[in-house]
Amino acid sequence: MKMLINVAETVVADALRGMAAAHPELVVDVENRVVVRRDAPVAGKVALVSGGGSGHEPLHGGFVGPGMLDAACPGEVFTSPVPDQMVRAAAAVDSGRGVLFVVKNYTGDVLNFRMAEELAEDEGVQVASVLVDDDVAVRDSTFTAGRRGTGATLFVEKIAGAAAEEGMPLERVEAVARRVVASSRSFGVALSACSTPAKGGPTFELPDGELELGVGIHGEPGRERRAMMTSHEIADVAVDAVLADLQPELPVLVLVNGMGSTPLLELYGFGAEVRRVLDEREVAVARTLVGNYVTSLDMAGASVTLCQVDGELLRLWDAPVATAGLRWGR
Repeated sequence: MKMLINVAETVVADALRGMAAAHPELVVDVENRVVVRRDAPVAGKVALVSGGGSGHEPLHGGFVGPGMLDAACPGEVFTSPVPDQMVRAAAAVDSGRGVLFVVKNYTGDVLNFRMAEELAEDEGVQVASVLVDDDVAVRDSTFTAGRRGTGATLFVEKIAGAAAEEGMPLERVEAVARRVVASSRSFGVALSACSTPAKGGPTFELPDGELELGVGIHGEPGRERRAMMTSHEIADVAVDAVLADLQPELPVLVLVNGMGSTPLLELYGFGAEVRRVLDEREVAVARTLVGNYVTSLDMAGASVTLCQVDGELLRLWDAPVATAGLRWGR
């Protein structure tokens, strides 16, 4: 596999150096692996901290900034960050109003963020946490007890980030985040495997002419493999899987997310099919976002995430945001 890297061992550090060069509004600690908004800590504001393995960009470092995260902790590729990173991030952004950890449901992330929460509280930082577990494809899969955390992480970080920006106290920001988790479901499809720098090749075998329905963002197995399908057919399967679990009664936010190698030409076409299915199922759409936001290195494919929203959640979604990976209203 050809990759635009120096050596596999420095991929994350090199990316962080590039982020620092491109985004002076961020403080990027390459050695300690922490990305912080430059104006942190923001007086009177609850801080949001998230993180996870690298390889899912722009998640999470690309979502640091006003209206979203205050700090992110990138681990090695597909590997959880360590508690020291999380404690350092919490200390850097805490204004005295408390810190909310946003954690994707993967065993390493859960254990390390839990330990970090205890360590941070020992240092006098008030911490709450919310677990994102939106993937309806499988339960108790590789690296996970329960559902995997995927595309809904973006919804949680954006909406809870807006709540914090408004000055809501920690318990309210946490409650908003939990409402988003409860209201969100996702389903992903892989057309090809992803390739990690360390391996230099595909992480799993997906024969020509086949796709994986319900794949995880690290290439974990999904529900089944089938012969290649049309965008129309894939949308039917993915959206119906989400709707069967979510059963929305309110309008939904729609995220049509690329896995890393799928061009926007295909994603917008797939997005049209997703909208067709929702219209046929008489599900009202409040907002739609299309693009590569929660990726899996160079995997080809897409995921669909729906989040049903009331007036408050929609207002918080529409609130201004200014990050490297998501920006509007400023």
